[in-house]
Amino acid sequence: MRKLTFIIGGARSGKSAYAQKIAGESEGSVLFVATAQPLDDEMRRRIEQHRQNRSPDWQTLELPANVGRRLLAQRAAADVLVLDCITLLISNVLLQTSPDLDAPDEAAARGAAEAEVDGLLKAYEELGGHWLVVSNEVGQGVVPPYPAGRVFRDLMGWANQRLASKADEVIWMVAGIPVPIGEWRKQN
Repeated sequence: MRKLTFIIGGARSGKSAYAQKIAGESEGSVLFVATAQPLDDEMRRRIEQHRQNRSPDWQTLELPANVGRRLLAQRAAADVLVLDCITLLISNVLLQTSPDLDAPDEAAARGAAEAEVDGLLKAYEELGGHWLVVSNEVGQGVVPPYPAGRVFRDLMGWANQRLASKADEVIWMVAGIPVPIGEWRKQN
């Protein structure tokens, strides 16, 4: 079986909890792919809380970059794969390609983001399973007042569109409520 479920919503909308619920209800093996990096104490606490919320039966890979390529290299197959999250993956890409956030290298960041998303989609096609991919919708807020924020917002908008266009199912999370929005496919 191969199925891509793209779960998108605002911060603290229940995206991760919903993805974990779906994975937990499956009867197969689960691989959790975490993209967060513990760059400060607050993020270390968040990562630890996320670890505690996951089933101990699940395999976990912490992959902050080159996710698709690394999944393929490891042949990391599972019945269900939870990727949490695209937002941090794109943030990692931006930080890698643009050490000076006051003057981000937009072209390099876009190229690296495209490589990440293309790599993920290739891994999905080759490894199969039910993929639950979590991402933040960042385009509904104010325009960021600094260059790196604007580049990040643009990269996220592109990545979200690309992943949603390939998804079998798109779920919009609002206040912990999953709202299926997959009907758009019938119109396109």
